[in-house]
Amino acid sequence: MTRFGILILWLLHFLPLSVLARIGMGAGLLFMALVKRRREIAGTNLRLCFPQLDEAHRNRLLRGHFKAVGRGILEHGLMLWASRERLARIVRFDGLEHWEAVRGRPVILLVPHFAAFFMGPIRFSAEHEVVSMYSRQKNRAVDELLLEGRTRFGKARLWCREDGLRPLVKALREGFTFVYLPDQDLGARDSIFVPFFGVKAATVTALPRLAKLGNAVVLPLVTRQLAGGEGYEARYYPAWENFPSDDLEADVRRMNAFIEERVLEMPEQYWWLHRRFKTRPPGEPKIY
Repeated sequence: MTRFGILILWLLHFLPLSVLARIGMGAGLLFMALVKRRREIAGTNLRLCFPQLDEAHRNRLLRGHFKAVGRGILEHGLMLWASRERLARIVRFDGLEHWEAVRGRPVILLVPHFAAFFMGPIRFSAEHEVVSMYSRQKNRAVDELLLEGRTRFGKARLWCREDGLRPLVKALREGFTFVYLPDQDLGARDSIFVPFFGVKAATVTALPRLAKLGNAVVLPLVTRQLAGGEGYEARYYPAWENFPSDDLEADVRRMNAFIEERVLEMPEQYWWLHRRFKTRPPGEPKIY
């Protein structure tokens, strides 16, 4: 069944993006109807992060989110198999002056989890040497496919999370750009509790530590799905000044605050399916 699903994904990637996007949105709504557990997780996250919105507004966001997720899942085929030329046509970079300002230095691309987060980095990796981390998948076929797809342009290296930070620091110093996805709950280890939309969230402290060890600059890159299947906008934001500071908690709060600002620009596209508040501070009850 896994290989059959991969075959379907491969066949779909040949479709025009406008058609693929419509199929993806429909698949997302079907996913929403069938997968109660994930629907409840996303609904809980929206309720926690947007308590000021009424239920009808949050439900509209929830439907929009599943449409974006459905697109993102089916459009993974573009990340895995689309040619350099097609990627160049459908992924438009904005704010390139911010990249040019730091080019040649050790750079950490800060890539938050939005529905199309993978499209900006894959287009970037077709032109630049990158390094990133990954989590091993339980399904061997899926694991091999993702590894091959993310490194297929020959300018990318991947390390497993369990390998620690040392190989990443080495790669930064060698001139590789580190693509870092910061906003997941990976447990209490190497995390501190800082607010995310006013809710205490276990947040990994790797970003300021890596920036310091690798003498690297942090450059945010956020990818947005464009309406009507018109492609993607991968936007660079100005490199962060005075980062890291001498205050680890302040640095991590700064990261979360930046992600909050981007979420408010396109709330339906953020990855609300993740149990972002799974790990709780001592004494606090479970949320999910």
